[in-house]
Amino acid sequence: MPVHKTSIVQRDTQIGKNVTIGPHCYIGQKVCIDNGTVLGANVVIEGWTKIGKNCRISSGAVMGGAPQIVGFKDIPSWVQIGNNTEIREFVTIHRSSRENESTYIGSGVYLMAYVHVAHDCQIGDNVIATNSVGISGHVLIEEKAVIGGYAGIHQFIRVGKLAMVGGMTRLTKDVPPYSLIEGNPPKLYGRNAVGLQRNEISPSVRGDLKKAFKFISRSNLNTSQALDKIKNEIPESEEIKYLLKFIETSKRGIHK
Repeated sequence: MPVHKTSIVQRDTQIGKNVTIGPHCYIGQKVCIDNGTVLGANVVIEGWTKIGKNCRISSGAVMGGAPQIVGFKDIPSWVQIGNNTEIREFVTIHRSSRENESTYIGSGVYLMAYVHVAHDCQIGDNVIATNSVGISGHVLIEEKAVIGGYAGIHQFIRVGKLAMVGGMTRLTKDVPPYSLIEGNPPKLYGRNAVGLQRNEISPSVRGDLKKAFKFISRSNLNTSQALDKIKNEIPESEEIKYLLKFIETSKRGIHK
């Protein structure tokens, strides 16, 4: 277990095999770091944090801090991070505001420099958040979504899987899966064509999604009318079914 002599590792930590801890790190109590994970210099991991296998955590990252809630009283709660996730310089991730619950970062996630993940967020596998993205509390970002730099995400927002959010976008409503959204105020530009192709979604389904987002974007249709047209005029597929379910269960409404 290569731990630099200038780093502090508290008792009650669990450090796996082939873990590297660079200079001037602080590892608090009840931290678990699984095999093969590498910490750069000046990383702070406060108590009640679990990190999976083969993660890479760069200089200045801080994980496991208390939620930024006025009057918050200390309780046992967690940050949990999956396997093969990369966390770049000065990322901050806060633990849950709820007793014995977790802020969760999935596997294969890439959080670029200065990303902030607030308390109780749930970040799915293979999500990419680019530089200086601000993710407020209780946000759900589903797998393989991409968030552009300097985007701001309001609390309790859902971002659907394989969605693409452009840089400097301000999200105040849910982002449908497979969609491309950008701007302030945000505008729905249709399907995430590049993401769908890269993830080997069939050409026929990509075409159906393009048609579905045209219905959703039409100014002469409200959301219920757009959903009815999708159900009646577009062949059923797993992707179309999921898109419909996501919109029908949205509590905040979707960006159109």
